[in-house]
Amino acid sequence: MTTEPLNISVIVPCHNEAQNIPLLLQAIREALVPLGHVYEVIITDDASSDESWQVLSDLSRSHPELVAQRLQENRGQSAACWAGMMVARGDYLVTLDADLQNDPVDMPRLLEGLARADCVCGTRVESRSKGDNLVRVYSSRIANWVRNRLSGENISDAGCCYRAFRRECIGNLKYFRGMHRFLPTLFKIEGFSVVEVPVSTNPRRFGSAHYGVWNRLFASFYDLLAVRWMQSRMGGYRVAERVGGETRSGDAVRHDG
Repeated sequence: MTTEPLNISVIVPCHNEAQNIPLLLQAIREALVPLGHVYEVIITDDASSDESWQVLSDLSRSHPELVAQRLQENRGQSAACWAGMMVARGDYLVTLDADLQNDPVDMPRLLEGLARADCVCGTRVESRSKGDNLVRVYSSRIANWVRNRLSGENISDAGCCYRAFRRECIGNLKYFRGMHRFLPTLFKIEGFSVVEVPVSTNPRRFGSAHYGVWNRLFASFYDLLAVRWMQSRMGGYRVAERVGGETRSGDAVRHDG
């Protein structure tokens, strides 16, 4: 996986991160250029009220890898992330937050994990105490426990949106609010494999957090029930052989019922 350049789309949802955006682009460049990867950075501004869109517009003139788009209304992290996925051109997609708490230096580790799985999720269990306050740390632990308990999952850090995955993982997905929290489970429903790797957590340098205890647990409860229904009613299968046409192995297909 790391012996030849990859075609990568880095997808970043953004809301009021004007001061972080230039630093993020530079950090992504430093992480990927030495590896020879071909990449684009898609930043979707979720109708920010600060100067984020002006910063993105200015940077687009000096950063050919940057694709910037702005949502007409503030629609939340899932919408901004999905909008980025819909215009991504890479064979491999990486999602991360714009606040620089997800460190681009960890990106090569996520990409290396794609040699053994279809999706590689970052987990901040070991590093969160260094980058977050106690309220965020414990609210995340409670939210992860509840999600795993109800969904039967074992994802240690479902709230971490720092992930790398093959673009075919999203081929059959349908957008719904809050889906970014459950992408690993949705991928598993579709028949794809998921692993976790440790990633670092940086303290936030600029701006303020947009999500607290309510967003991490209570606001996602109905989404969790929907995902649990999907687990019980939807399943994936893989075609082993096909005759009468081109034979393809490992096609991921979903059926209902």
